[in-house]
Amino acid sequence: MTLAVQKVLAPAAGESESRLNLDVVFTTLEPTLAALKKAGALASRLNGRITLVVPQIVPYPLPLKTPPVLIEFNERRFHVIASQCPVAMTVRIYLCRDPAETLAAVLKPDSVVVLGGRRRWWPTAEKRLASKLRRVGHKVIFTETE
Repeated sequence: MTLAVQKVLAPAAGESESRLNLDVVFTTLEPTLAALKKAGALASRLNGRITLVVPQIVPYPLPLKTPPVLIEFNERRFHVIASQCPVAMTVRIYLCRDPAETLAAVLKPDSVVVLGGRRRWWPTAEKRLASKLRRVGHKVIFTETE
């Protein structure tokens, strides 16, 4: 895996590593907002924090350091999302080719991952990603939206 860029927004300064960390994986906007809402409720009850992990896919014709969506645009968008969260949140943006491979590399072992997706009777990309994360040992909380 070639990981070119990792951008960190709103790092939690002075946070202790002993606090519970909930990793929310960005899929699409609406399901991710639902996942952030659920993670925020859990983190506030358990005195935890949230890390929003954003794997930004760069197609193969483009160099890995030049994504089709400007990094500055995503930084602004996720800064707005992070500022509305009542719990301490860090946003990590990763430029990558394969999101599942990137998540396997950047998530700590046995992470608690909150993932959002649309409610469908067939296996969606989000549900397949949740299954992959469970298979490698992460605890996954899947939030469905209509």
